[in-house]
Amino acid sequence: MDYKTSGVDVEAGRAFVSRIKSNVEATFRKEVIGGLGGFGGLMRLPEGLKNPVLVAGTDGVGTKLELAQKFKQHRNVGVDLVAMCVNDVITTGSEPLFFLDYMATGKITPEAMEEVVAGIADGCRRSGCSLLGGETAEMPGFYSPGRYDLAGFCVAVAEEGSLIDGSKIEVGDKIIGVESSGVHSNGFSLVRKILEMVDVNEETIFGEKKLPLITSLLAPTKLYVQLVRSLLKDEVFIKGMAHITGGGLPENLPRCLPHGMRAYVDQSSWQRPEIFQWLQHFGQVPEADLWNTFNMGIGFCLVVSERDVERVLQTSTNEGYSSFCIGSIESLQGNEELLLRGLV
Repeated sequence: MDYKTSGVDVEAGRAFVSRIKSNVEATFRKEVIGGLGGFGGLMRLPEGLKNPVLVAGTDGVGTKLELAQKFKQHRNVGVDLVAMCVNDVITTGSEPLFFLDYMATGKITPEAMEEVVAGIADGCRRSGCSLLGGETAEMPGFYSPGRYDLAGFCVAVAEEGSLIDGSKIEVGDKIIGVESSGVHSNGFSLVRKILEMVDVNEETIFGEKKLPLITSLLAPTKLYVQLVRSLLKDEVFIKGMAHITGGGLPENLPRCLPHGMRAYVDQSSWQRPEIFQWLQHFGQVPEADLWNTFNMGIGFCLVVSERDVERVLQTSTNEGYSSFCIGSIESLQGNEELLLRGLV
């Protein structure tokens, strides 16, 4: 017996690292020290910061991986992995510095896993952060051959005095909702249960535009880094931000609010994407459960003064995002931290 006979191919692992090297190094910022292959990634802090604060976040892609692997769409979940972490840390107003990934598999399948890393590298490049390192663990007997799991870790930096924590939010401030690209990376345990009830394959279409269902479900999570970066560069006074993930608007939007305030959201202020209508119809999902599971077309929220609303909407358009003024901040009444108009 040897290690390869037991299911772990060390040479294949080395070859895989060589295959992904160019994608990884293409993400390096100027602050990166050295290259790929060391025991730890090295990076200087950007110049000009007086009191730098590091902001860290970690996340995964959840059971969206099940669909991605079933329908062989691996690159998008790499982007998802970056987006789920980066979109969290930027809510503090911080600048993403570097990203680390962890990939565990039963047996290395170079083509599929290279696609995943290409997606991760793409997400990093678009977020302006370096893919500083990672780990690929071959675990035969624990994962089936061809199956893999992902985890991501992002570190960002901010000037301590410029951190955005929601403390300056006031009654009367407005909530800007920025469009999602669909389901993003949350609620897929429910999505998969619905798909089990319907005869679905790669050819299944939905909605008025006859879009491919699986492709729409597996669309990568939208990255909001460029929008936030542009708003801060233009010195827009952002008072609070929320990444709308699992739990939807009701769970995530209140997380950026100070004590004693609540969010009032008018769900008629944007058009609900058809993918959520399809899921509700074929899954017979109650309206309240939809809102408490999915983003319903809003992937990110910003809280600003009323005078800044038009600037935010215009900058969003300039950066290629669709945004809407979806509500306002009120005094908390009772314990309802979010009031969703029209929810039955």
